[in-house]
Amino acid sequence: MEFTEPFKQTGPCCFSPNARYLAVAVDYRLVIRDVLSFKVVQLFSCMDKISYIEWAQDSEYILCGLYKKPMIQAWSLAQPEWTCKIDEGPAGIAYARWSPDSRHILTTSEFQLRLTVWSLLNTACIHVQWPKHASKGVSFTKDGSFAAICTRRDCKDYVNLISCQSWEIMGVFAVDTLDLADVEWSPDDTAIVIWDSPLEYKVLIYSLDGRCLSKYQAYESGLGVKSVSWSPNGQYLAVGSYDQMLRVLNHLTWKVFAEFMHLSTLRAPCSAAVFKEVDEPLQLDMSDLSLTDDFTQQNSEYGSPFVDVRYDVMELPITLPFQKPPAEKPNPKQGIGMMSWSKDSQYICTRNDSMPTVLWIWDMNLLELAAILVQKDPIRSAAWDPTCTRLVLCTGTSHLYMWTPSGAYCVNVPLPQFSVMDLKWDFNGSCLLLKDKELFCCAAVPLLPDDSNTDYSSDD
Repeated sequence: MEFTEPFKQTGPCCFSPNARYLAVAVDYRLVIRDVLSFKVVQLFSCMDKISYIEWAQDSEYILCGLYKKPMIQAWSLAQPEWTCKIDEGPAGIAYARWSPDSRHILTTSEFQLRLTVWSLLNTACIHVQWPKHASKGVSFTKDGSFAAICTRRDCKDYVNLISCQSWEIMGVFAVDTLDLADVEWSPDDTAIVIWDSPLEYKVLIYSLDGRCLSKYQAYESGLGVKSVSWSPNGQYLAVGSYDQMLRVLNHLTWKVFAEFMHLSTLRAPCSAAVFKEVDEPLQLDMSDLSLTDDFTQQNSEYGSPFVDVRYDVMELPITLPFQKPPAEKPNPKQGIGMMSWSKDSQYICTRNDSMPTVLWIWDMNLLELAAILVQKDPIRSAAWDPTCTRLVLCTGTSHLYMWTPSGAYCVNVPLPQFSVMDLKWDFNGSCLLLKDKELFCCAAVPLLPDDSNTDYSSDD
């Protein structure tokens, strides 16, 4: 892998949907870089520190959320002199997002008083009263024709189906939830999934005309749903719960056909490979070297360069590191807090928050555990390659960790004092964005070889 030099950032960074540009927030400035050369192609100055950025789907426009102001500013790459400023006045702005047509901006006011659709083509704006959430509760169909917007009035939750062409309400129906958590269209745009707050285990599937196609409730007592995710092919609906189980529903009968437990002890028989991160000190003969005090001091500042990490394949049985959350504190760190599907929908990775250093990878074709990655530090982020079956994760250290069906390996980031806190793929899978607290760099990721039996090592 090849790495760029580090660049400054103070907030969000994201690739454009066409994978040509990288937008970076540096205080009140929005820096647009070319992904191939990393040269600055545009520089926009906002009126306050940038809290949030989002590209339009056509990559021609980009919005910046200045939530301390609160205000939204939008910019055009094709017309740098064009500007757009959205200010809701006393109502404030809690969140903003693009519509699928890249010509409308949806903002949610503070206290969820209203959701406003702003047109970039004219000065028209449309209001939807009492949106349920600020950043959640809105979902668009994959073809961009319709939006499902959740609202709440008279102590009851509703779903509003809105046309993204005319922005007229096409239908409204009430949903059987106590406190709706979020909504998501199915990948084929034929159904809508809605789930309740953690206090009530309830997953509901609705048709476009408001009929409840299915109601799933795994148990009644205890905290319920923590995460929900459709598979890219639309055949599976994964539901992660606070009881540390992953349940998968099929799209034909909406019944559970797989339940995966995240146990703290793994015993045979189990076909999964268990990879554990271990230190690998480099054995160097330095008896004939004379090191100055300056070198010793510099070495202590940047950390020892003579320590690397690698994966060891562990044998069963194995006990995984487990943290029991305190019973007296709210929002316990337990349950499936992270899940992500591979592009081909064959694999899904999960993290049980009671075991923050362990990543589980499940094979949906065989309905079994494929691999476990046991890290030294808590897993901060994990992302699948958008073009192939390759998973990359980071733990806030100077290393990247990768898994493919062929094996797992570690990659050292050759930048001094650079800890990978977050990572993102570009949309064509050729570039990986790595974020530190105040810096970022990018890595050119080689294509996977066709030979599935390729051996990987930490030196790749």
